[in-house]
Amino acid sequence: MTQTYNFSDLKVLFFNGTLKKSPERSNTDGLIDASRQLLQHLNVTSEVIRTVDLDIATGVYPDMRERGWQTDAWAESIYQKVLDADIVILAGPIWLGDNSSQMKKIIERLYGNSAEVNAAGQWIYYGKVGGCLIGGNEDGLKHCAMNVLYSLQHIGFTIPPQADAGWIGEVGPGPSYLDKGSRGPENDFTNRNITFMTYNLLHTARRLKDNGGIPAEGNVASAWKQGERYGFTNPNRT
Repeated sequence: MTQTYNFSDLKVLFFNGTLKKSPERSNTDGLIDASRQLLQHLNVTSEVIRTVDLDIATGVYPDMRERGWQTDAWAESIYQKVLDADIVILAGPIWLGDNSSQMKKIIERLYGNSAEVNAAGQWIYYGKVGGCLIGGNEDGLKHCAMNVLYSLQHIGFTIPPQADAGWIGEVGPGPSYLDKGSRGPENDFTNRNITFMTYNLLHTARRLKDNGGIPAEGNVASAWKQGERYGFTNPNRT
């Protein structure tokens, strides 16, 4: 295949929201690896953070050390990796039909920084692209993806079409993605969606990066606070 687009200057950050500490095998890593293999083929730099291995404080403030926590890996190093990334992908398992506690913690910490602004005065995640990978052996894939993608767009990430992918086996107890006999890595539907998701994230990040992000018109909070209304008037106001 002839590669039409150059994505080599883009950076992708994966958060693995598994509940298993390293070096225990994570089925979520299997899904991440499928996307990373494609990124490697396209010469795209990527990194995986398995959150359960790190001392990430719980809370919704930028630095929880200011809120009584002794350490906070988010404020110490992880948030800077988010700022450096063009694409952020949250990946995790399904538990009781919902996202794991680690996935929710990352969303909360991303939210904690979301009031910061970029150089154009927009919310800090404007110009970044978000996606998700979900896996498990019980129902809930679409529910989990909806939760993640809504949360990311709400705090400023751009979500391209088909920005999620995943795998669910037989409704449990059954084999997980990497278990022998699961046929997860061979599943054509999952592999197609991982490929489409990865490319769509890259295409969107490419367009944003090449065009200076989201135009800073009609979406700068400081200007609104100073009275700029960008032409808006409410026809229902009396």
